[in-house]
Amino acid sequence: MDFLICKVPEEIEREEKLGNFCLALRLIDRWLADERITEVQRKRLMYEKNRINRILESYPFDEETALKKAMELIDSFSREEFYHLLSEGYLDYIVVEGKRRFEERFVHNIAFALPSYRERLKKDPVAQKARELLDKRLEELTQGGPPKRYRVRAKMTVAIKDDAGHFRVWLPFPKEEFQVCDVKLVSAGHRDYFLADNKVSQRTIYFEGKEKEYFVEFEYTINEWINKVDPEKVEKNDLDEFLCEQPPHVVFTPYLKLLTNEVVAGEKNPYLKAKRIFDWITKHVKYSYVRPYATYENIPQYVAENLKGDCGFQALLFITMCRIAGIPARWQSGWYINPLMASPHDWALFYIKPYGWLPADLSFGGARRENEKLRSFYFGNLDGFRMVANSDFMKDFVPKPNFLRFDPTDNQLGEAESSSGKVKIESKIEVISFEEI
Repeated sequence: MDFLICKVPEEIEREEKLGNFCLALRLIDRWLADERITEVQRKRLMYEKNRINRILESYPFDEETALKKAMELIDSFSREEFYHLLSEGYLDYIVVEGKRRFEERFVHNIAFALPSYRERLKKDPVAQKARELLDKRLEELTQGGPPKRYRVRAKMTVAIKDDAGHFRVWLPFPKEEFQVCDVKLVSAGHRDYFLADNKVSQRTIYFEGKEKEYFVEFEYTINEWINKVDPEKVEKNDLDEFLCEQPPHVVFTPYLKLLTNEVVAGEKNPYLKAKRIFDWITKHVKYSYVRPYATYENIPQYVAENLKGDCGFQALLFITMCRIAGIPARWQSGWYINPLMASPHDWALFYIKPYGWLPADLSFGGARRENEKLRSFYFGNLDGFRMVANSDFMKDFVPKPNFLRFDPTDNQLGEAESSSGKVKIESKIEVISFEEI
C-alpha cells in the first residue's frame, strides 16, 4: 500500500472535510477518467473511494438515534447531557451532507474519555467476569506465582452476508511462535482447504466454495510469558531487522522523532528506553474505539496527536517510537481469549539482547494505570489468555486476495471475497475448552 504516500487532489480533500461526500466521490470518478494520472494516483483514488464508504458505514446514527442509543446504554442519561457533551466536544460525529452522523460506538467512548460515565454505562456481565478472572491471575503472577500453561480449543465461524456464486474465504489460524506451541487443526467446515505455512506473517486457513458459512476448529498450547530482565546485563543491539520505516503507518515523522527524543531523554540502555516509551504511552494515551484501520492515513501520528486509540493503535505507536529509538519492535496479534469469551486484540514485541524478544501490551497496561504493579507487568510479560495468528501487520495472505481487504492491517475475524469484490461477513468465536495443563 505504498500508494498511500500520495495524497488525493485538494478539491477532494476539501469536500471530504466539509462533509460533501457525494461530491467527493464524483470528483474521484472525474480524476480516475483523467488520462494524465499515474498508476500510483489511480490506486490512491480507488482506495479513497473505499475509505469514504468505510467512514460513512462507521457513522450510522443520526442525531435522534444517537440520543436514544446513549439513553439506552447510560443509566439516567438525559437529552440535556447529550447536548452538553456535544457542545464540549466529547461526542464522536462527522458532518455528512450537512447533517451530523455519530460513530457506532460513540457511547462507549464517552466512558473511556470521562471516568464519571464509566459506572453509569451498562455492563456486560461476561466481560466483567473475564476482567475479574484476568486481574486475579495478574495478582498471582505479580506476587511471584509460577507461570501456567493452557491447552485451548476454539472455533471460528463466518457467515457471508452478500450474494454471489462463488466465494474465497480466509480465517485466522494459530501460529507456533514464542509462547505458542502444539497447534492442531481439529476440523474444518469444508473438506478442501489450504492451510498457510507457519512462516507466513498472517496465518490463515483458506476455503473456496458456493456455501455461505465456513468454520475452523483448532487447538493449541500457550504459556504465560514471564521474563526477568536485569538492565545492567543488557547488551548493545545486534539485530538489523524490525528497525526500518514501514509506510504508511510506521513512518518516522518529524513529530514522532521529536516526541521519542523527549521521552527517552538521553537514556542509552535499550531496555530502559523501551520502558520510558511504554510508560509514556500507558500513562498518557487513553483507550478509545476507532474507525476501521483502513480509514486512517498514519495511525501512530494520530495516536500521538490525539492521545487516544485502541489496542492496535497504541501498539503501532510503541513499535514506531521504539524503532526511532533504535530498538527492534514488531507486531503480534490475534485474540484475547479466556474460558469465558474471546475478542480481537493486538500488542507488540521488542528485542533486547541477550534476552531476545519481549512482549508489551500497551492497552492492557494503560487500562491498569491506577495499579502500578499491574500496569508494569505488561512491559516484558504477557498473560496466557491469547491466540496468536499474526506476527506482522499489512502483510498478504497466502493465497493472495484479488481485492483490497476490509482490514488490510491485520486479520482476526476473517475475510471473504467473490469474483466481483470483497463481501461482508459476520464472525463468531466460540471457546470450546480452556484448561490448565
